[in-house]
Amino acid sequence: MTSLLANGISVAYQEQGQGPTIVLLHGFCGSSAYWEKLAPLLSGEYRVVMPDLRGHGASGAPAGPYAIDQMADDIAALLEQMGVSKYTLLGHSLGGYITLSLAERYSSRLNGFGLIHSTPYPDSEEAKEKRLKAVEKIEDEGINAFVNGLVPGLFAQEHLQTMEPEVNRTKEIGYLTPPQGAQGAALAMRERVDRREVLTQSDLPILLVAGENDGVIPLERTFTVEGDQVIKAVIKGAGHMGMYEAPDQLAAVISDFMRNIK
Repeated sequence: MTSLLANGISVAYQEQGQGPTIVLLHGFCGSSAYWEKLAPLLSGEYRVVMPDLRGHGASGAPAGPYAIDQMADDIAALLEQMGVSKYTLLGHSLGGYITLSLAERYSSRLNGFGLIHSTPYPDSEEAKEKRLKAVEKIEDEGINAFVNGLVPGLFAQEHLQTMEPEVNRTKEIGYLTPPQGAQGAALAMRERVDRREVLTQSDLPILLVAGENDGVIPLERTFTVEGDQVIKAVIKGAGHMGMYEAPDQLAAVISDFMRNIK
């Protein structure tokens, strides 16, 4: 794990491989470790860069609330510090919201971008209430209790038993999230704006990946745009955690996308 000062905080990252750069942004209460099964499948052809988002993993976790644009600026500054001038950006869940912010404001740096189990829609009023309850739960019961409640809903129901090691690994990663970081990111997601226009107006290649059995973000909230530059893929049997539930499928989808934009 390496760290660089970017946008005023220490941003940690891992990287593997050589070739065209793919940047992978993890989801809420995750870290760069989320990509531990996927990255080796891509690193034979690509340079895979995996940051820890603000408030997560080994990156800085100042008191919040955070903003999605602020978290995106962290990543843009990190990659500039690394000397990475052009890259393909793919974001999982929260990472997808950050990806859309980067695509809107730093599009000249991107070769393409994509959402993995994510959506351009903002939070509904009900979801906004749940964000506040999440902040309260972390405050009252701690990060471990929150993660224990969060993670089972991320996997397809049938995988809770058949993929128990992966479920437990996801919890272990979540336990390492600084409480104030999880709270800051929850409030960032609560206040995020509608970014459907980023998808409809972009000329860049776009990848949209949904889990067949995703109970967090259903297919229709990921597949919001049509176009010659848009590739859609459904990960069979997966819930919200395709990188753990079906890493081979997800790697094949990403590799096909990358071959189309070389």
